[in-house]
Amino acid sequence: MELYQSTTPFGRRTLTLAHVTNQALAKTRPPEKAVHKWSVFRTICTAKARIGVSERALAVLDALLTFHPETVLTGEDLIVWPSNQQLALRAHGMAPATLRRHIAALVDAGLIVRRDSPNGKRYARKGRGGDVELAFGFDLSPIVVRAESFGAWAEEVLAEERALKIVRERITLCRRDIAKMIATGIEEGVPTRGSGEGPATWADIHALFRGIVGRVPRTASQAELAPLADELSMLADEVLNILESHTETQNISANESQTERHKQNSNPDTLIELEPVSRKDMGASVEPLSAKARLPLGVYPLGMVLDACPDLSDYAKGGISNWRDFLATVGVVRPMLGISPSAWDTAQAVMGETQAAIVVAAILQRGATISSAGGYIRDLTRRAEEGAFSVGPMLMALIGSRQRERKRA
Repeated sequence: MELYQSTTPFGRRTLTLAHVTNQALAKTRPPEKAVHKWSVFRTICTAKARIGVSERALAVLDALLTFHPETVLTGEDLIVWPSNQQLALRAHGMAPATLRRHIAALVDAGLIVRRDSPNGKRYARKGRGGDVELAFGFDLSPIVVRAESFGAWAEEVLAEERALKIVRERITLCRRDIAKMIATGIEEGVPTRGSGEGPATWADIHALFRGIVGRVPRTASQAELAPLADELSMLADEVLNILESHTETQNISANESQTERHKQNSNPDTLIELEPVSRKDMGASVEPLSAKARLPLGVYPLGMVLDACPDLSDYAKGGISNWRDFLATVGVVRPMLGISPSAWDTAQAVMGETQAAIVVAAILQRGATISSAGGYIRDLTRRAEEGAFSVGPMLMALIGSRQRERKRA
């Protein structure tokens, strides 16, 4: 007697043209074609976005593959017939309703085909020799037929991820280089232009830099980030050219009189006055006292402040390990943001030096969202004088925003 395999689902489930297409595709599988089920499963996981399935649906597919006794998918019989109870157990205890939903997702995505029995139960009918003659359950043939397509999609996804990683690394390096070069240019008094070309001041360069950085989204594709990376690279080259041109000019102007001045500076008394004191030479016992002296009552932990305002570290030459480093870095950033000395003095008088510095770091972190840093800090100073502003909520808002961005990423 000829056996008949159904093509429609049991019960109220509907048949779609996509299901018919997937069933026709499953019939094209050559019996001799073989694929390693776990290798093709890994490619499916990599290309899940292209295929249109979720991680939970893949957990169900993983469980279905375990019911096939062989590691290689080949031969005539690729139908598995586990009960929902056994399938749910292998899918880490998934709820029945959730299990049915993800099975339907696998069918719609063309990864499996339903082979339902007349009563909807899953079982296999065996012949006299013990071989399976007819099975009702889930057909894994589409996985074998589409194995090459899954592999090609997985390669494309991996290539896109590599390209995205490279462009993000490029943006990170450019941000770090530009920030530190701007800080060096300001501290060393390097002129920004010598021939009437280029930005007028270091503040203009910094404003241009923050404008580009403000357009960098937290989550974006490689195509969206590549133009911004190009802009940052061009700006980094321009700033580096300014610094290199200045150093070349200084080297050319060196002469014998400069050498003579070096000889005069060899006087021990003069050397003590002119040579900057490094943190290592100050001794281990001085550092904690200095940091503690700069930390007034009510200031938040430095680690918390840096977690809320990580962009400030880009402008620190040797990192920020204590409050003295923090205040020194803020001193570099403050004029870049366009905060006038009078506004800064008023803020320090009302809030205190450290609290005002934290506000400047927060303004830097918020970047393009603040059109006028000087006007903003004056407004915060007025509110602080009235008792209507404190640093704590501002820091907590920044930390919460960064945590949400990390979750989305």
